[in-house]
Amino acid sequence: MRILFMGTPDFAVPSLKTLIDNGYEVIGAVTQTDRPKGRGHKLQAPPVKEFAIANNIPVYQPLKLSKEPETIQEFAALKPDLIVTCAFGQILSQSVLDIPKYGTINVHASLLPKYRGAAPIQWAIINGEEKTGITTMFTELGLDTGDILMQEEVEIPIDMTAGQLHDILSELGAKTLIKTIKALENGTLTRTKQDESKATYAQKIDKQTGLIDWFQPTIAVHNRIRGTNPWPGAYSIMCGKRIKICCSKIADIPDYLYEKINNPEIVPGTILKVLSCDMWVKTGDGALLIHEIQAESCKKMTPQQYACGHDLKEGMIFCREG
Repeated sequence: MRILFMGTPDFAVPSLKTLIDNGYEVIGAVTQTDRPKGRGHKLQAPPVKEFAIANNIPVYQPLKLSKEPETIQEFAALKPDLIVTCAFGQILSQSVLDIPKYGTINVHASLLPKYRGAAPIQWAIINGEEKTGITTMFTELGLDTGDILMQEEVEIPIDMTAGQLHDILSELGAKTLIKTIKALENGTLTRTKQDESKATYAQKIDKQTGLIDWFQPTIAVHNRIRGTNPWPGAYSIMCGKRIKICCSKIADIPDYLYEKINNPEIVPGTILKVLSCDMWVKTGDGALLIHEIQAESCKKMTPQQYACGHDLKEGMIFCREG
């Protein structure tokens, strides 16, 4: 089977790799353009491009495929049997979807119809979901609206970060993709319409998504911290400085903190206690144990390590603005 692959970030690489490992003829890899990254703003190739080049697969990088008819004609001339998309980053036009003989299969990191869109992994954790998974679907016009082909579930433990879930789903997506294509070849693949009444959307994540509201319940603050780890990172402001909150833990609150927690004059965001490795910070309904923080231009460290060289003590307040 001749397959044209479309994907861009790290998440898509295992899916491309498994196509090669299973003997499929990958006739091209379509990915986003190189983007400037880092302090030097040097152009960096997408991970899919780097992997494709290493495996002698032709690479195509349309700026906006829907507005490049010449590129679409070039894809049609390749005569792919199937297009596979995985975190490509562009919505495909009908002229592209009409090219492959067997249609286009997409690998999506949620249990559709929940969390259609750009950031299903992060929002599943931020919203406190206990499970998510992978969906393979036939792509049609619209945002992740096509018929469901296969789904695989994954549990989300209370301390799992978005980065950890990303890696698990990336590998599971590759396995589910191969199962889907095998079923397509065997004529056993079934299609299930999505229930539109259950559809939700995972909007794009940006740096502002990581801003912590300490007035929220403890679990909501914890979920935002782990749901934005590693990017963009949860953060709060203290003494005019932006402090990233890298790691938190849900733990039993010690008895000696209840008086402070119940004191209405102590606002959420207040540091209640700095310990040898952690610190307690007041939330809207209790307190959260913070294990790791990072100030601007500093490495990650425990609160106690940070307190050795910076002003960090009980009674100081994390806030949403400087």
